[in-house]
Amino acid sequence: MGFLDTLKTKLGPAKGKVSDLAQQHGEKIDHGIEKAARMVDQKTKGKYTDKIESGTVKARHAMDRLAHQGEKGDTPPGPEASLPTPPGPPPSA
Repeated sequence: MGFLDTLKTKLGPAKGKVSDLAQQHGEKIDHGIEKAARMVDQKTKGKYTDKIESGTVKARHAMDRLAHQGEKGDTPPGPEASLPTPPGPPPSA
């Protein structure tokens, strides 16, 4: 048994608790992610804005996956779910 397998086995019981906490405190976590991103962007004087935004989106999706992990039959939204709709006429099917 490898190191990662051992780690997964030991952290398995905590998975449900983390999921519950992410569901209960999702707004606070989201606010913290946004606040940290603003602060880092300010400290770097906007030099890494695109990378910070990308990391913020990934952190939010990871939090969403954790929050929805315990729900059966409900799949969390993918990264494309939060992308803005491009302007113009709707695509024809």
